[in-house]
Amino acid sequence: MNTQPTLTKDDGGTGTTGAPDSPDGLKAGLKNRHLSMIAIGGVIGAGLFVGSGSGIAAAGPAILLSYALVGTMVVFVMRMLGEMAAARPSSGSFSAYADQALGRWAGFSIGWLYWFFWVVVLAVEATAGAKILEGWIPAVPQWAWALIVMVVLTATNLASVASYGEFEFWFAGIKVVAIAAFVVVGLLAVFGVLPGSDNPGAGFAHLTDAGGFFPMGAGAILTGVLMVVFSFMGSEIVTLAAGESEDPQRAVTKATNSVIWRIGVFYLGSILVVLTLLPWNDRSILEKGSYVAALDSIGIPHAGQVMNVIVLTAVLSCLNSGLYTASRMAFSLGRRGDAPKPFARVNERGVPQAAILGSVVFGFVAVFFNYKWPDTVFAFLLNASGAVALFVWLVICVTQLRMRGIILRESPEKLVVRMWLFPYLTWATIAMIVFVLGYMLYDGGSAREQVVLSLLVAALVIVVALVRERFAKAAARR
Repeated sequence: MNTQPTLTKDDGGTGTTGAPDSPDGLKAGLKNRHLSMIAIGGVIGAGLFVGSGSGIAAAGPAILLSYALVGTMVVFVMRMLGEMAAARPSSGSFSAYADQALGRWAGFSIGWLYWFFWVVVLAVEATAGAKILEGWIPAVPQWAWALIVMVVLTATNLASVASYGEFEFWFAGIKVVAIAAFVVVGLLAVFGVLPGSDNPGAGFAHLTDAGGFFPMGAGAILTGVLMVVFSFMGSEIVTLAAGESEDPQRAVTKATNSVIWRIGVFYLGSILVVLTLLPWNDRSILEKGSYVAALDSIGIPHAGQVMNVIVLTAVLSCLNSGLYTASRMAFSLGRRGDAPKPFARVNERGVPQAAILGSVVFGFVAVFFNYKWPDTVFAFLLNASGAVALFVWLVICVTQLRMRGIILRESPEKLVVRMWLFPYLTWATIAMIVFVLGYMLYDGGSAREQVVLSLLVAALVIVVALVRERFAKAAARR
C-alpha cells in the first residue's frame, strides 16, 4: 500500500464551475470548452511551424508518409491512454497507471523522466519566445524577455487551474484558427481559385515534379520519422488535465475519439498544402521556414511577421502547458510518496503551489544554463531528454496491456473507451516504438546521442527507484 501524504484541501468543496473537487484535492476548475481546446491544441507544438522545413528537405514529399506513420502511432497510444484515463482519471495519468500496473519503480521512473522532459522544454520555449520578442522590442534584452514570459505564465498557473485553462483556450484557439485558415487558403491557391494569388496553382504536380515522390529514396521516410516524432509530444496533456475537469470521463472520451481528425487536418493537411504550393527543394522552405515560404508564394503580405505572431502563440502555449504538466506530475509523485511531501499539498485555491514553484525553479535554472553554457551543460540536458517522448509512449503501451485486465476485474463498467483490436494493435505499437528507437541508434549523429543519453538518465532514475523500493521493503519488515 502506498502511503499518501496529508492534503490541504479547499474549504469550499467545489470548483469555480460548480463541479466537485477531484479526490486528490485539486480544484475542478477546467470547463469542457477548456478541455476541448487543450485536446485540439495539444498536438500543435511550435515544432510544427519551425521544424517542418528540415523534415521536408530531408525526405521531400515522402515526409507526408513520415507524418502519417508517427501520427498513426500517436493515435494508437492516445487510444490506449484514453482507455485508462476514462476509467481512472488522475493528475498523474500514465505515471499513476504504470505505478498500479507495473510497480512503484515504473511509476516513479516514468513520472520523473516526464517531469524532466517538460522542465527542459520550459527553457527551450522561453528562449524561443524571447528571441521573437527581442526582434520586436530590441531595447529589452533576450534574457529579460525570457524572465518576463516565465514569470507571467508562472503567475497564471499559480492563480488557479481555471486561469491556466483560459489562457490555453485562447492560445490553442489562435493556433487552430491559424492552421485551419492556412489549409483553406492554401488549397484554394493550389487549385488556382484564390483571387489575387501569386501562386501558379499547379494542383498536386509539385508532389512529383522535382525528382518524384521519393527523391531521397524510400529510406528517407524513416529519417523523416526521427525528425517529426518529437513535434507530436504533448498529445497526452489532456489526460492529465481531465482530472481537474467537470466531467473527466466525457472529456477524455471526446479527446481520444477526435485525435485522428486533429492529426489529419493540422499535421498532414498543413504539410500537404506546403508541398503542393512549392516544390519540396525550393530554397525558401529552409531559409524562411515552410509556412512562411508557402504564404509568400501566395502573396500574403508580411507573411514572416504573421507567422512570428503564430509561432510566439505556440511557444507561449507550450510554456503554459509545460509548466502545468510538470507541476501536476510532481504533485502526483508527491501524493504517491515519490517526491517531497510539500509537492502533494494544494493551497486554498486548489492549486499545487509547491509543485509549480519547484518545477519553475528548475526551468529558470535551465534557462540560465541555456544562456551561460548552451553548447555543453544545456546541450546535455536537451539530448538527455530527447528520447523521453518515446519512452513515455512505450510505457503507456506496456501499462495498458496490464491495466485492461485490472479494469475489467475491478470496474468493468468504466471501460467506456477501448483500444482497437486489443492486444494485437498494442503489441504492434510497441514494436513500432522499439523500431524507431533502434533506428535512432543505427542512424547515428544527434539521434544516437539523444537515445544513448536518454537511456543513461532513464537507467539512473530506475536504479534510484529500485533502491528506494528495496529500502522501503526492508523498513516495512522491521
